[in-house]
Amino acid sequence: MTKTPDMTAIFKDVMGAFPVDTAALEDAFKNSASLNEKLSTVALNAAEKSTAISNKWAQDTLTKLGAISKAKTEPADYAKAMTDFASASAEVAAEHMAAFAEVAKKAQMDTVELLMAAGKNLSEDASAAVKKATTDATAAVKKAAAK
Repeated sequence: MTKTPDMTAIFKDVMGAFPVDTAALEDAFKNSASLNEKLSTVALNAAEKSTAISNKWAQDTLTKLGAISKAKTEPADYAKAMTDFASASAEVAAEHMAAFAEVAKKAQMDTVELLMAAGKNLSEDASAAVKKATTDATAAVKKAAAK
């Protein structure tokens, strides 16, 4: 009778001939976690600055509203107070919008720098991994052919 081949031994030999390098996966995870940390820092800094700008804007507006809410003796004074408030609000809005634009610009530039650096590192790591994999595969094929 024919003996059934031991598939476990065959798979063990095949898997042993092509080892998996878990260090590359660990490095990829560490690099990804590091990049995520840096990107989160950029986002949190931008959010913190934006919140500070919004808070200052709200305080400025409330201060200016205090002047409008005061009782006036002449009806024309109310119109003047409203006109002054509207002019000041438009001025302040332009300043605060410019501040928001600066925060967004800095966040964008920091993000692009991080992604470009990560791309460069990824390219270098990929080249090294391909070179190592080629060397390992060649050695495994030579070893298998020698059997």
